[in-house]
Amino acid sequence: MRILSGIQPTGILHIGNYLGMMRPAIALQDLETNEAFYFIADYHALTTIDNPETLRANSRRVALDFLACGLKVDRGALFRQSDVPQVTELAWILSTVTPKALLERATSYKDKVARGLPASAGLFTYPVLMAADILIYDSDLVPVGKDQKQHLEMTRDMAQKFNETFGEGLKLPEPYIQTATETVPGIDGQKMSKSYGNTIDIFAEEKEMRKQVMSIVTDSTLVEAPKDPASSTIFQLYSLFASKEETEHMREKFQRGGSGYGEFKKELFAKLWEYFEPMRKRRAEILADPDYIDAVLERGARRANEIADTVMKRVRAAVGL
Repeated sequence: MRILSGIQPTGILHIGNYLGMMRPAIALQDLETNEAFYFIADYHALTTIDNPETLRANSRRVALDFLACGLKVDRGALFRQSDVPQVTELAWILSTVTPKALLERATSYKDKVARGLPASAGLFTYPVLMAADILIYDSDLVPVGKDQKQHLEMTRDMAQKFNETFGEGLKLPEPYIQTATETVPGIDGQKMSKSYGNTIDIFAEEKEMRKQVMSIVTDSTLVEAPKDPASSTIFQLYSLFASKEETEHMREKFQRGGSGYGEFKKELFAKLWEYFEPMRKRRAEILADPDYIDAVLERGARRANEIADTVMKRVRAAVGL
């Protein structure tokens, strides 16, 4: 079974990225029956990044951090989206059978424009390129959170329209809905996002990570008073990394009272720092080998291009090119 997922190189990766995409992706590739294709979506990032050096640096950092977090490249491929040019050819072909009304229903476009992003054609047709990303590799399964479910549904709609028009040329992928960590709260209680500036970075320096954790917004409940763990960003984040026993112990301390939010923040920082310690060591090892990242990306691109060539040969024949 071929798994397909991507991540945009729009900035420093945070624990929302890790829990929402990276950790589930790494878990899926550990199944021997799965072949995992994970790409760095640098074409997509052009809708928000207009500095070439920033884009190149971000793309390389995403590869570094993904590998440091445990991605096993012998179980699939890690590559840059732009190293597979067939994806843009398929995107154009898909756009010829995609109704404008379908794109107008995309909630992510409306959300991004509302947050101030320019209403470019690239942002509007983002779902078409995303569909091409998925369909170009004959993907079987696509891990998505609830906020991306609509895009996968649109991908299936485009593939079905293509097949109805030109014959059975594209495989319809199935969604793998990830619900356990669908919303990772940021330091302000909203969904953790770079665009909100409310993140905790997974590979921040110790001082910086401590500062981010200690900045978590809390209410004015007194130290001696009981506190509601269900409404606490601190507790929610802690429970995503701690064992069941550790989580229950913190829950009891919240409900018992006598401990302040500052103490709970220190416990959260200690847990995060401990959790990512092996990954920080692996990251340092990768950085010590200057050619390793390039070799991984080149090998991944070769494998991705093999599949993309096969699919595009089929698609081109179907449409008459």
